Amino acid sequence: MRLPQALLGAAVAAALLTVPQNVSMAEPAQPPPPAVRDFGNGPERNEVAAGLPEQAAAARAAAQGEERSSGIPHDRGYPRRTKLPPPQENPADAAIKLGLVPYHGIAPKLNELQWRSDRVSAEIIGRSAGGHDLYLVTVTAPESAAQAREQARLRERIENDPAAAARDRGLAKKYKAPLYVNANIHGNEWEGTDAALRTIEELATSRDPAITALLKRTRLYFNVTANPDGRIANSRQNAAGFDLNRDFVTASQPEVRAMRQVMMDAQPVAMIDLHGYVNGTLIEPTTPPHGANYEYDLFITNTYANGLGMEAAVNGLGYTPEKDGVQPAQIPFRDSAEGWDDWPPIFTPQYAPFHGAVAAHTVEIPLRVNNADYANLPVEELRRRSAINTDVAAAAIRATYRFVQDRHDRLIADQIEVFRRGTAGEPARTVPLGIVPGFGPEDVYTTTFPRAYAIPAGTPAAARLVDHLIANDVRVERAKTAFRQGGKTYPAGTYVVDMRQPKRGLANVMLEPGEDISPRVDAMYDISGWSHALLWGAQVEPLTSLRAHTTPVKVAAPTGSVPRTSGPLALKVADAQDVRALNDLLAQGVAVRWDGGAAVIPSSARQAARVVADRYGVAFTPAREPGGVPLAQVRVAAAASADELFTLRELGFDVTPVSTALLNQGFDWSGTDVLWVSSGLSHAALTPQARADLEAFLGSGGVITRGRTGAAFNTAAGLLTATTVEGRSDANGVVRTVADGGQVGGAATGHAFVYSPLWFTGLGPEVAVEQSYAADGPLVSGHWRATAAGAGGPESARGQAAVISGRDERGAAVVMFGTEPLFRNHPKGLFPQVARALYWASSVTGAAVTTP
Repeated sequence: MRLPQALLGAAVAAALLTVPQNVSMAEPAQPPPPAVRDFGNGPERNEVAAGLPEQAAAARAAAQGEERSSGIPHDRGYPRRTKLPPPQENPADAAIKLGLVPYHGIAPKLNELQWRSDRVSAEIIGRSAGGHDLYLVTVTAPESAAQAREQARLRERIENDPAAAARDRGLAKKYKAPLYVNANIHGNEWEGTDAALRTIEELATSRDPAITALLKRTRLYFNVTANPDGRIANSRQNAAGFDLNRDFVTASQPEVRAMRQVMMDAQPVAMIDLHGYVNGTLIEPTTPPHGANYEYDLFITNTYANGLGMEAAVNGLGYTPEKDGVQPAQIPFRDSAEGWDDWPPIFTPQYAPFHGAVAAHTVEIPLRVNNADYANLPVEELRRRSAINTDVAAAAIRATYRFVQDRHDRLIADQIEVFRRGTAGEPARTVPLGIVPGFGPEDVYTTTFPRAYAIPAGTPAAARLVDHLIANDVRVERAKTAFRQGGKTYPAGTYVVDMRQPKRGLANVMLEPGEDISPRVDAMYDISGWSHALLWGAQVEPLTSLRAHTTPVKVAAPTGSVPRTSGPLALKVADAQDVRALNDLLAQGVAVRWDGGAAVIPSSARQAARVVADRYGVAFTPAREPGGVPLAQVRVAAAASADELFTLRELGFDVTPVSTALLNQGFDWSGTDVLWVSSGLSHAALTPQARADLEAFLGSGGVITRGRTGAAFNTAAGLLTATTVEGRSDANGVVRTVADGGQVGGAATGHAFVYSPLWFTGLGPEVAVEQSYAADGPLVSGHWRATAAGAGGPESARGQAAVISGRDERGAAVVMFGTEPLFRNHPKGLFPQVARALYWASSVTGAAVTTP
C-alpha cells in the first residue's frame, strides 16, 4: 500500500554488489545458448576510467550517480533457460509464517519451470541494495533469435518512427504486445510474488488453446519480487531504508534502476503493480489531480476499461464480507473524490506511461497480514488471509493478460499514438469530458510543452542532469555551434532537449517547474511538487523555438579540471560532486583548509586533485595562500531518517546512526564532530547521564537540525534563540528562497524543497539568517494550504527565515533547517548547502571563533 512519507522507516544504507553472470542450464534435448551477459550496473562509482574517451565518460557518468544497466538482450531467442543461483536457505524469511514462498525458494521454482516448459525464461536483472538477485521472468511462445530480433525491430520502430508504424497495417499482426507485472515492491506486501509464480506456472503448463494463442501474440514480463530485502525482513523498505515506490524519477536505488530498465526495454502496453492492503481490493485508475504530462485520453480509456475487468475478476472469485471478510473491489476514479491521485511520477504505474504503457494500475489486495497483524494474529488466520490475497492478485493478473489479448491491436495502436504525438510536437490534448463515465471538469489537467530546453554545459550539475535524462531514455543533443533564441546566445556545447521526441512527457515532467495545485484539491496522497530543473543545481531554460545544429549525446561531456598554474588549489563547494570530491580528499588525509565556503588544498596534493577532478567532474581554481581553518573528515552522529543517512553517506561523510535509546545506553562522543537531529531523538527522554554527556559534547561539537524533531531538540537543549513556526503538516513542494550569503546560505540555488515546512521567528542576537522564503510568495509547485484556522499557509511564510545558524554559548556551532534538503535523495542541488553546514559546524568550534 502507498503510505505517507512520515511512515518511512530508518535503516542503514547498503553497498551495491556486483551481479554474477547467469549460468547456462544444460538440457539434453535442446541445449540452450550460453548466458554470457553481465547483468551488473556498470562501473563502480569511484572508478577512474582509462583508455577510450567513451569509457572515461561512462565512468564519470557512474560517478555522477547513474550506473548503467545492461537491460534485456534482444539478440537471443526464447526460451533462454538460464540457471539462477539458488540463495542460501533462510528459515527466518518472513514469508514462511504466511505460508508463502520464501525468497530462497523462488530461484529453485523458476529453474524447475524453465526445465518443464519452453515458455518460461528467467534472468537476473540486477541486485538489491541488500545484495539479493532480482529476477525477471519472460513468458511467451518460443522464439528463434531471428524472431526475437524482429520483435526488437518492431518495438524500436514503434518508438523511433511512430508515424510509419501507425501506417503499417501489418505491424500489429506481427508484434507481441508486452505486459509487465511488478510484484512485491513493498517488501511486507508479499502475495503479489506468489500470485506471479502461480500465474507463470499456469501459463507454462496450460493446454488451453486461448493461452497458446495469448503467448503467440504477447510477451508477459514478471518482476517476481521487486524488493527481496523487505520480503525477507518483513519491511516495507529495502535494505537502504527506501520506499522504492517513491523513487522513480530519482532512481537512487538499484532495484528502481533495474525496473526502469525493464520498462524501457520491454516497452509494455500495460502494467500492474501488486500491493496491499485495502479492503475491498483497490484498483486504479485514480482520483484527481491527474498527471498533466501523460497522453491522458489514451491512458484513462484503457486503464478504466482494464480496471473494470479486474474488478469483475476479483469479485467473481466469490469472496464475501460475511463469509471471508472481503469487501467488493473499488476503483478510486469512480468511487472516491480525492486522495488517491496519479499526479507525481514517483510511483511505478505513474512512471510506466512515459515509456508507452497506455494502461497502468496499482492494485491493493484486501486482507492485511503485515505490521501489527503479522505479529499478533494466529498463523492459521494469517495464512487464510494470504491465500485469499494470492487468489485476488492472480485474478488481477489473469484479467490483465486477457485485456491485453482482447485489445491487442488497439493497445499497440495507442502506444504508437503516444510516441507519434511526442515526435510530431503536437500540443497537449485536453481530454474531452465524458470520455469514460464520470470524467468531469475536475479531472481535466493539461500542460504546455516548450519547443525545447537548453541546459548550459560545463558544470557537474549539468552533466548529472544530462546523464540522468539519458538514463531515463530521454534524448539529449548538444549544439555544434552557437545559436540564438529569445534574444540570448547559447554557446557551442550547450545541451538541448528537443521536445519533439517520443518520450517528451518524461522530459517535461522532469524539466518543467511544475504547478501549484493547492486551489484544486485539499487532499494529496504523497508529494505534489518536484523539479529536476529547479532542485538539481543545473541551469535549465525553456525555449519557444529551436534553430540549432546539434548532435546526439550518449553521455555528458567531462567537466573536471585542474589549472596549470602552480600553488594551492581551491574547490568551491557548490555541487554534490564538489562535496564527494572534497570528502574523498579528506579521506586520503590531504591537508585541507575551510575558507568561506571553499576548500583550499596545498600544491603538494595536485595529483590527488587531478584524480578527483576526473572522477567527480569538479573544477579546481587557483587559490590564494591558504587561509581559513583546518578541515578534517567530518564524523556525524545522525538521528536521522533513512534517506538522510543514505545521502550523507553517498556524499562521503562518516555517519554513525544514533537514537534516544543509543545515547541512553552510553555513547562515546569522542568520535563525533557534528550531531545531526531530525528523527528519533528526544532530549526530554535522555537520562541524566546521557544529558551530561551531550552537554560535554556541545562544548566542542556542532549540531545540525532539520524538521519538527530537530526544532524541538534545539529548544529543549537550549541552543539557538528562535521560535519555530509550523506550516501545514502535509504541505510540500518546490519553493522560492533568498540566500543571505552566509557560510551555509551561500550554497543555496534560489529554490528549495519543503515537506511540513518550518520557519523561524524571534531570533536572538547570536542567530544569522542563512536562507529565507521569498517575500513575493514562496510556492512554485506543489500543494500547500493553510489549516482550517487560517494558519500555516505559504502566505504566512513570506520573507521568513527558512535556514538559520549561530553559536550556542557553550561553543557549539548550530544550523537549523526548516526545509527538506535531503528529501528522498532527490533535491541534489541542495546537498552542498547541507555539506557546507557540516563543514562549518565541525570547523568553528571553540570560543575564539566568531559567528558568521
